[in-house]
Amino acid sequence: MRRLILLRHAKSDRPPGVADHERPLNARGKRAAPAVGAHLAREGLCPDLALVSTATRTRETWAAMEAALGSPETRWHSEIYEAPADRILGVIRQAPDTAATLIVVGHNPGLGDLAAVLAGSGPRAARDRLALEFPTAAFVVIDFDGDRWAEIAPGRGHLDRYVRPRDIDPDLGG
Repeated sequence: MRRLILLRHAKSDRPPGVADHERPLNARGKRAAPAVGAHLAREGLCPDLALVSTATRTRETWAAMEAALGSPETRWHSEIYEAPADRILGVIRQAPDTAATLIVVGHNPGLGDLAAVLAGSGPRAARDRLALEFPTAAFVVIDFDGDRWAEIAPGRGHLDRYVRPRDIDPDLGG
């Protein structure tokens, strides 16, 4: 079995004169990222490998949670930045099969679109909600039968859970 965690970066700031790729987390994002990381760890959702966009907000999100998740191997992927769903799927399909659980830290709309198309089964209400929104610092856990990342395909995943920051703590928003 393969377990995929798709995590949208935490809430970012929009400082004037700062390029999109370099936008940092804002105060809410700096609170949400470690809280989400702690929640993942409490739930036993510790990845073997992290694939993270090179954008500042994704790097800061990952840095705030990586230790809680056991500091797995991290690979930085510029291809994930502002990528559509099919490009993100291509990066995932190249992941080593030695990683049974993979986390991808990226951006919308590509990440949310990918989550919606991969989850062919699972709780209907969660899949419907996912099709409508994938807020900052939200994550999904999608399970796949099989032993190879190269074989995962749209509609073949089972949505195990969809968690927004406000589901963990209402004060986190998102």
